[in-house]
Amino acid sequence: MDLSEDSGLQPILFGLFLSMSLVTVLGNLLIILAVSSDSHLHPPMYLFLSNLSLIDICFTFTTVPKMLVNIQIHSRVISYVGCLTQMSLFVFFACMESLLLTAMAYDRFVAICHPLHYQIIMNPHFCGFLVFLFFGLAFWTPSYTI
Repeated sequence: MDLSEDSGLQPILFGLFLSMSLVTVLGNLLIILAVSSDSHLHPPMYLFLSNLSLIDICFTFTTVPKMLVNIQIHSRVISYVGCLTQMSLFVFFACMESLLLTAMAYDRFVAICHPLHYQIIMNPHFCGFLVFLFFGLAFWTPSYTI
């Protein structure tokens, strides 16, 4: 079932979804640019925030382009390999986002409960290790679930 069977509504839906995805990508790129350009924004919280923005951009490019093409050509067909790829990427980015939010919560926990040890516990090597560990866990999860 399409979002709307009305052919007059299809261009409006296309423009709406295209503009929402462009705003999402532009906003997240601005967050990444702001974090990378300012040297004061390099604590772990901002490292995690820029990675979260990158994951959000990837989330957007997982489903929206195929949906926009389907609206434009009035087709609902997707190949089995395309569907499997799209679902695997969607699950991967969902797992990566939830794990990264867990790391951000741990970062705030350490900052609040152990403020004097924050710099020692949340050093750049540990934060990089967390990001790569969560990337590996998220990569493993889609192959396990599908």
